[in-house]
Amino acid sequence: MAHDHTHVQEFFGARAADWDRRFPDDAPAYAAAVAALGPRPGDSVLDAGCGTGRALAPLRAAVGERGRVLGADLTPEMLGAAVRAGRAGSGLLLLADVTRLPLRDRVLDAVFGAGLIGHLPDPERDLGELARVVRPGGRLALFHPLGRAALAARQGRRLTDDDLRAEPRLRPLLAASGWLLESYTDEDARFLALAVRRS
Repeated sequence: MAHDHTHVQEFFGARAADWDRRFPDDAPAYAAAVAALGPRPGDSVLDAGCGTGRALAPLRAAVGERGRVLGADLTPEMLGAAVRAGRAGSGLLLLADVTRLPLRDRVLDAVFGAGLIGHLPDPERDLGELARVVRPGGRLALFHPLGRAALAARQGRRLTDDDLRAEPRLRPLLAASGWLLESYTDEDARFLALAVRRS
């Protein structure tokens, strides 16, 4: 069954033009999260839900010229903003649904997903789709430049235990979709869950 992503496209499409201006200080956090993911020279990596492409340059720096960097996003306006920001030179931009990727099985070494998990319509199935395209032993980073409590405060909502990013929910969710959670960080200035693709 196809997912209706119209609301996601409308939300991000309306905000794409000034997205980077709204969050001008996130670049070091993105670079640190990419470093923690640990892509190596020559690797093939995907920025899933890449938005304006803020992770593309650090991913390119990590994998070098021999590596392959893909940025996939559902929203044409976000990809347009990435191009205008000069980030298309760091990777191949794809207008694509990360829940149905146009990629072969086990073709990637790592996936980076910033602010992604809250926008997945069927998180277990969709994280399984990311697992499908990553080789066994490959890695996944689920990142946000704000921790759960800080993000909830920014959005004016209460932090609850049913949050998908809460470790007791995230660990079994990842396990059910082919990933093993290796490390979990939830601080005011960073959320970062690192997982490994199981055999």
